[in-house]
Amino acid sequence: MNKKKWIAAGALALMFSTSSVFAAVSVQQAERLKEDLTPLGGERAGNGKDIPPWRGGLSLPPLGYTKAGQHHIDPFPGDKPLFTINAKNASQYRAYLSDGQMAMFDVYPDTFKIPVYKTRRTAAAPEWVYENTYKNAVRSELANNGSSLLYAYGGIPFPVIDLDDKEAGLKAIWNHITRWRGTYLQLRASEVAVQVDGNFSPTTVQQEVEFNYYRQDRTIEDLNNILFYYLSVTKAPARLAGGAVLVHESLNQADEPRQAWGYNAGQRRVRRAPNLAYDTPIAAADGLRYADDTDMFNGSPDRFDWKLLGKKELFIPYNNYRLSSNELSYNDILRPGHINPEYTRYEKHRVWVLEATQKAGVRHVYSKRRFYIDEDTWGIVLADQYDNQGDLWRVSTAYMKTYYELPVTWTTLDVFHDLKARRYHVQGLSNEEMGEIDYSSPPPGERYFTPAELRRRGRR
Repeated sequence: MNKKKWIAAGALALMFSTSSVFAAVSVQQAERLKEDLTPLGGERAGNGKDIPPWRGGLSLPPLGYTKAGQHHIDPFPGDKPLFTINAKNASQYRAYLSDGQMAMFDVYPDTFKIPVYKTRRTAAAPEWVYENTYKNAVRSELANNGSSLLYAYGGIPFPVIDLDDKEAGLKAIWNHITRWRGTYLQLRASEVAVQVDGNFSPTTVQQEVEFNYYRQDRTIEDLNNILFYYLSVTKAPARLAGGAVLVHESLNQADEPRQAWGYNAGQRRVRRAPNLAYDTPIAAADGLRYADDTDMFNGSPDRFDWKLLGKKELFIPYNNYRLSSNELSYNDILRPGHINPEYTRYEKHRVWVLEATQKAGVRHVYSKRRFYIDEDTWGIVLADQYDNQGDLWRVSTAYMKTYYELPVTWTTLDVFHDLKARRYHVQGLSNEEMGEIDYSSPPPGERYFTPAELRRRGRR
């Protein structure tokens, strides 16, 4: 079937198979996005104490920010920590901490800290993303037991979620998978596996991502079942330079799963990579990150049962401009056990708590995962992962900030901790590079993200 026709065909099939469809909300419910909810589905109101109302977020660069892709200027340079949580006083703040954060205090009692700052609800997106999100609210659907997203485009597919909806968990994870992260980005950054003694050796990659789902010149019918295209080329160290990966991520994961290819510079060959999904280990992570750990979670949700447990207030990483500063080196940031807490910033925000339990009859290294999703962006900021004995094994953290030049609120660093091995992996280090994510170029289109291009880019 021509991929351009997949939605139309799916619509016809679903007309006669409504039992497999998880539908959208009414127009009356969608109107909440213009009233008590933010345009993406968070609560507009604050808590009357330390979480302020949402007033549009941060959508203008501060003075001095003049060039797309340059290292961000901290818009809140005068902010100081209100207090710092450590192993000695963590029990006092237990209600606002995840199990994973408490475990970090247990494993690293002398060094792990959470500096808490004033809460600033900086999350923002362009107006056209808000408009598409409203349209999605009344038309988006899930099918194939939640493995396929239909009728959504250019915005959050399920911004209004009812906890009584039995598919609320699946809708929440699809909101994360499809959240606004820009249209086309270029980034040169390093990832490292930090050993018990603090030693590390960076692997530097050049990445390009086109979020086809957010192409403004497209319609639902034009998406061709592609959520995004991803191309990554290794630049250093020399022994790995030239290796490349290409991914075509799909919206209808049931009928057309992710397609991936790898280029081996030594062999000068492009090969399909059908196993680049689920719990396949990522080589550059030294066993500390699996394929679906990337971006806190990605790919098909079909190996887990999803349950949305509700909302709670939590101290989460937010507005981490200092952590991405080019005034810091990797040596400043990377320490034994965890990144240097001196450069991190946490704030109290509301999060959705989402639990994923491994389905019977399928395999995965995690028996259970608990995700904490920022209500203002639908991005996962914290993840607790449990092994097949039911023990908390890994803790992942996305250090968020708002890229005010676009605007988009996303991570600047993702950190993946193995509590048993006492090692961790970091993605997104750009402090020693010339800049950060560059959103300024127009999207090159699908003809650019091909296996032939993968070979060409790998040879450079």
